[in-house]
Amino acid sequence: MIQAVVFDLDGVLVDSEHVWDAARKELASERGRPWPDQASRDMMGMSSLEWSRYMHDVVGLPEPPEEISARVVRRLEEIYRRELPLIDGAVEAVERLAERWPLGLASSSNRELIDLVLELSGLARYFVATVSSEEVPRGKPAPDVYLEAARRLGVAPARCAAIEDSENGIRSAKAAGMRVLAIPNPRYPPAEEALALADEVVRSIEELTPETIERVD
Repeated sequence: MIQAVVFDLDGVLVDSEHVWDAARKELASERGRPWPDQASRDMMGMSSLEWSRYMHDVVGLPEPPEEISARVVRRLEEIYRRELPLIDGAVEAVERLAERWPLGLASSSNRELIDLVLELSGLARYFVATVSSEEVPRGKPAPDVYLEAARRLGVAPARCAAIEDSENGIRSAKAAGMRVLAIPNPRYPPAEEALALADEVVRSIEELTPETIERVD
């Protein structure tokens, strides 16, 4: 029986994957570094330490990873404060599920961005536990962030349903032993083999209801 629901943040509650992508590309462009074709997909789901190291080692930015991360995060904070790109129906979906289950959040975003999004959206009160991949040893697709969310919720991973949009996120939640509901990101659709790992696929978050969760139980 499902006893808790764990949301991803970027691509599920906020339409932000392209915002992250633009901020990183802009920083690389300012440093005169070309953007590798596979970089955007490679970094999806990585922790801040992992993607900032990737930008240093692979993209070739001269700053240390910690400074790269801080610069990108500041750009995201400015954008969110001007206009938070909440996905239509996200607030209502969270409210619907919070009436039935305790909610967690397992995100690759930095802690300050998680807290800012939840504050600006008014959703903070619905989440019992939130985890940034900064706070665990490995980012997605490793299961660490989902395992930690389950631990903080006090619920066995096998009794949790995870809501994900990306290939690395689906793999992460599945590796943690959770039931996975996928809402494929239209900008960065998961590969078919990753999508096949999901227990349920829905077209939009507006279709996310208690009945949808119960179908994967």
